[in-house]
Amino acid sequence: MATSTRPRQAAAPALLYAGILLIAANLRAPITGVAPLLNLIRPAFGLGTAAAGALTTLPLLAFAAVSPLGARAARAFGLERTLFAALAAIAAGIALRSAGTAACLYLGTAVIGMGIAVGNVLLPSLVKRDFPQRVAATTAAYALAMGLAAALGSALAVPLAHAWGWRGALGAFAVLPLAALAVWAAQLGGHAMPARGAASAPHGGGALWRSALAWQITLFLGLNSTLYYAAVGWLPTILADAGFSPARAGSLHGLLQLATALPGLVLGPLLARLRDQRAPAAAVAGLAAIALLGLLAAPQWAAVWAFMLGFGSGAAIILGLAFVSLRAASAQQAAALSGMAQGIGYLLAAAGPSVVGAIHDGLGGWTVPLAGCAALAAGAAAMGWLAGRNRHIGGA
Repeated sequence: MATSTRPRQAAAPALLYAGILLIAANLRAPITGVAPLLNLIRPAFGLGTAAAGALTTLPLLAFAAVSPLGARAARAFGLERTLFAALAAIAAGIALRSAGTAACLYLGTAVIGMGIAVGNVLLPSLVKRDFPQRVAATTAAYALAMGLAAALGSALAVPLAHAWGWRGALGAFAVLPLAALAVWAAQLGGHAMPARGAASAPHGGGALWRSALAWQITLFLGLNSTLYYAAVGWLPTILADAGFSPARAGSLHGLLQLATALPGLVLGPLLARLRDQRAPAAAVAGLAAIALLGLLAAPQWAAVWAFMLGFGSGAAIILGLAFVSLRAASAQQAAALSGMAQGIGYLLAAAGPSVVGAIHDGLGGWTVPLAGCAALAAGAAAMGWLAGRNRHIGGA
């Protein structure tokens, strides 16, 4: 891992902060922006429901496979260079995905997922290293950037497709990694190479798998990610089955994504005043549980439930990412914990939409899937209460 002792110019912290926000803008939008275009993509290649759904599941599988490798790459090459390579992979994947063939569509999607996985893993470590006194506020800010970019991408995808075709709309997402690369390049000049042997130095990775606190953080983040991606994948269908028009269902889907960005405005200042984060972690997961039960019991209030579900999910993801930095004893341990939490978390998230869909198809309704998701949210609340205690991994 690159050391934290490299000198910085006076303006460098602001440039670094801007780079973090631009990297964060790439960590959701290139994937979630595909969903509004599926009705255009499917007939172009004759894709069935399962094949189209793979465009959402494939990146999550890439997240799960690549996340554990991000910390190793950072120890070998440094955080700055590894993040730069991740952004380049996202840009290349977007270009490949828009190239015009079904093989390119899927291969490009996988490459995008790999690049995003590395960014997901390493940003908490970077925050721990360079903003140790502002972990919660910085995490909230980059989660806000992530959510806003995703909401904007989803809102613009269809209008761009009408103007440029679906390939042009997908290709337009390249502006995000290209902008981030332009700003992040300034960090490479101040890059400090790892110390000799750092690539193989102990970093507590084995101990993490035996740590109850590490597993609590992992399950809190993983269960909430599962709920988020299940909601992103199925909310329009749930609402359509409840009698909403496709246009209305689509707008509420956008509201959910916009609501995931809003916790970033309030969580940073709030967390800075708290001794621990037990209450907010349990509360936001509980909010998601209430929203899921609300969709089941009173779907006519779907706007309220979509907002609550998005806000609760977004806040939980911010808290989960903050726990990675707050509970780790060092930047190296934060990177290893991030790899563990996000590798397992995204494996759960990849299974979530498929399992929800299979239960719906098997039982012919949304009652059991929604009730099951509410139970998962309750479990996430319990994990959040435990992970929110003011402790460090390996310490008291």
